[in-house]
Amino acid sequence: MIKIIQKENRQAWYETWLMRAQLTDDKVNQAVKDILNNVIREKDAAVKRYTHAFDGALLTSFLVTEDEINDAFSRVSPDLIRNLNYAKANIENYHQKQINQDFRIENQDTILGQRTRPIETVGIYVPGGTAAYPSTVLMNAIPAKMAGVNKIIMVTPPSRDGKVNPNILVAAKLVGIDAIYKVGGAQAIGALAYGTQQIPKVNKIVGPGNIYVAVAKKMVMGDVGIDMIAGPSEVLIIADETAKAKEVAADLFAQAEHDVLASSLLITTSQELANRVQDELESMIPSLKRSDIIRKSIDQYGAIVMTQTLDEAIQLANQIAPEHLEIMTDHPWDVFDRIEHAGSVFLGRYTPEPVGDYVAGPNHTLPTSGTATFASPLSVYDFVKRTSYVSYSEKALSEASSYIIGLAEAEGLDAHAYSIKVRQDENYR
Repeated sequence: MIKIIQKENRQAWYETWLMRAQLTDDKVNQAVKDILNNVIREKDAAVKRYTHAFDGALLTSFLVTEDEINDAFSRVSPDLIRNLNYAKANIENYHQKQINQDFRIENQDTILGQRTRPIETVGIYVPGGTAAYPSTVLMNAIPAKMAGVNKIIMVTPPSRDGKVNPNILVAAKLVGIDAIYKVGGAQAIGALAYGTQQIPKVNKIVGPGNIYVAVAKKMVMGDVGIDMIAGPSEVLIIADETAKAKEVAADLFAQAEHDVLASSLLITTSQELANRVQDELESMIPSLKRSDIIRKSIDQYGAIVMTQTLDEAIQLANQIAPEHLEIMTDHPWDVFDRIEHAGSVFLGRYTPEPVGDYVAGPNHTLPTSGTATFASPLSVYDFVKRTSYVSYSEKALSEASSYIIGLAEAEGLDAHAYSIKVRQDENYR
């Protein structure tokens, strides 16, 4: 049963809740380190061995062929293709607004500016098995495409028969993935980070995965870029007495079904709503397909947190900095104006979080575990490099020279100062 947390127990609950996202398992860390080292040394041979050991597939070639992609289209319903295209159009429209980041500041004697260029090669990790989400393909590939990335490579684990989920392949084709490889887990991250005979090295790796994938991304960070270290998914709902208990319960379920580590939280000022939501959860769980996962998630990491006032609820929400925040209050926009930390915000009873997961347009790859205090959703900005440029005239350098020389000498960097002085020397010129 979901816990109802009163004020006196709130801090103890919060500290325990934070621990769920810590990547501190020594056995996992060592296993991932060994996998990455073996991929670096043995390349394809290591990837083949781990793919057989972990996924049960014995592969010679990892590359998904055009015939396999065509077969995937024959196996999925026209409705899925229609739905993916609808989502694709909305995601493209939203991310289009993020493209222009160049600027130039010019006066008589100086030119300053910023020039953006796309990252050349990006690898996208897409989970397989029960967590095979074609929406993840769209959310990761579309902003990369909009940024102008030259080559987008996707890795995803195969099933025991060596095949890839057809929904994933169809989504990849619709968004223009350049190459798809049947590799998952930490070995896939290693292959993308360091390259093998079959799988090329990329400049940046994005996409969600299990704890082995998350730890692997953390370990290769610096050798390649990554988007973020994604922890277990979470939703936080701020609700007052006007919210509908059945709708609140349904939205908590929608998050809990992702993973036993997923967290579904409700902060409310209404004890009556809290009690009714608790009842709804208990009555609805048995009817849901992923009831076992939902039950574990709700029991371990779900909570209804009571506050005396809406101000207190907002303050707590900003402290938690949730991945997803739903505002189900009488005046949701007033609450939104005071939200400082959240990955994505959903306002009003007709905007449940699944709207954002699939079709609204903003990215569903979001900062988790409180990292929304400093991190942002995946976007076009993640797939470009920004280069600054400067051009000074002789006059501009002359006017600035005393300041530069003074600062350089204060830092003990005489050669820095000399590079300015030599340009002021009449004999040298």
